[in-house]
Amino acid sequence: MRKLIISIIYITLISCSTLKQKITFANNTVVAHRGAWKANNFPENSIASLKEGIRLGCADSEFDIRMTSDDSLIINHDPNFNKLPVKKTTYAELEKFKLSNGEKLPTLREYILAGLENNKQTQLVCEIKPTDLGKERAEKIIKKVLATIKEIKAERMVTYISFDYYMLQVIHLLNPKATTQYLNGDKSPETIKADSLTGLDYHFADFNKNKDWIGDAKKLGLTLNVWTVNDPQLMGFFLENKLDFITTNEPEVLLELFKKIK
Repeated sequence: MRKLIISIIYITLISCSTLKQKITFANNTVVAHRGAWKANNFPENSIASLKEGIRLGCADSEFDIRMTSDDSLIINHDPNFNKLPVKKTTYAELEKFKLSNGEKLPTLREYILAGLENNKQTQLVCEIKPTDLGKERAEKIIKKVLATIKEIKAERMVTYISFDYYMLQVIHLLNPKATTQYLNGDKSPETIKADSLTGLDYHFADFNKNKDWIGDAKKLGLTLNVWTVNDPQLMGFFLENKLDFITTNEPEVLLELFKKIK
């Protein structure tokens, strides 16, 4: 973390912006995983799937961020796009290939701007994918993500998740007000709290192995999310245990269950 001390002045660039529109986040637990894509056969991580998640009224819509060789932030889950490694390929090269519905490969800016349109209830969940190119590259990705979100005044609409604990710590250092949730499932709620992250976003199997973590996290005031829950019975279990969020590829199903239980 030593190099990051120099970057502390960057905090001034990441001070919270206020959206002009009034925001009232949807009162449900539903996080559309890579958008609401499955029912309509939209491409995952497409603007179409994002818009559908917003139309459904999901509390959150999740998406994945990677950085290209020319430092463009794009929305793509896998390390490759059209068999090209994202980290070794320029955006201009990747952009030549369309998504299955004809959309262009979206940049982070384009994706967030689309997510702000006519949206006062669905939070945007940025999963920042880890890099194997070292901490300097990880820091560069984080700074560029935060600067982009600030520039388009979307900070109140965005939360951050990652499998890379260091990346989340960098986010917290640069913007202590940011919401940060860890994905990997190998750290206790006590550790998450001690490191000033705001929550856990673990696979359901991690909660099954560590049965006290749900209660422990609640006592510590941490946000609780679980991924990726597609089975209605399992959805019911986590609804009954009152997790804050449930990430799913079946948002329509979870929304109906939430209404019934509520």
